[in-house]
Amino acid sequence: MGDRSLQQDNLLLNKVPQVTIFFWIIKIMATTVGETAADFLTFNLNWGLSTTSIVMAILLLAVLFFQIRSGKYVPSLYWLTVVLISVVGTLVTDNLVDHFGMPLSTATVLFSVALLATFTAWYANEKTLSIHAINTRKRELFYWLTILFTFALGTAAGDLMAEGLNLGYIVSAIIFAALIGAVTFAFYRFKLNGVFAFWFAYILTRPFGASVGDYLSQARDDGGLGLGTTVTSMVFLVIILVLVVYLTISKVDELNISHNPDL
Repeated sequence: MGDRSLQQDNLLLNKVPQVTIFFWIIKIMATTVGETAADFLTFNLNWGLSTTSIVMAILLLAVLFFQIRSGKYVPSLYWLTVVLISVVGTLVTDNLVDHFGMPLSTATVLFSVALLATFTAWYANEKTLSIHAINTRKRELFYWLTILFTFALGTAAGDLMAEGLNLGYIVSAIIFAALIGAVTFAFYRFKLNGVFAFWFAYILTRPFGASVGDYLSQARDDGGLGLGTTVTSMVFLVIILVLVVYLTISKVDELNISHNPDL
């Protein structure tokens, strides 16, 4: 009885938002910003890949510290963490490919294995992968490690499709959008397992957002619209900010569940 009471005392309010249309919009926006902001800092501001990686990694660790210390879901803190982890995930892949010469196909396989290993360790320890049960420190650490690998994997897979296989940004975006649509249809029509559907869609939104970001920001000669990383990043960041302010005021995405591990 005492052990059970201690476990209940250690439970937190769920640390992640309810999965609504706002969740997916901001997530895709953050994904796009991760791609364009990394390029903006590296090339437009001439920080270089190494300096950008170090600065953003330190900033992420600082924000992640406050996110984990928080006892509840705070929209501004949570989504700032997502944006920063999106940038860092992009930079991890860029470093492996650009600095160490790793082929995009190898990076895609590497992060796929890392992601699968993280899911396996998470489930072995917690017996659930549901985001409706991110209510302990350990589960939150597994959650953010998973998010990091989804962003790194999505960057590698998106670049592999668009550049490695020469499909182009818009074709790659359409392919990933179609896959997301297929998962969504299977979830609503054929009752696909909710946890599997969520994580599969979450993984796919990264290369989709990255392809969209590259299409908007890259030069026309390279198959993009030529808006540039500055304009693309600023527009998407403003949209994210407006939506986060709305969620903070309305609280429509709060999910105070600490006992149900099923999505």
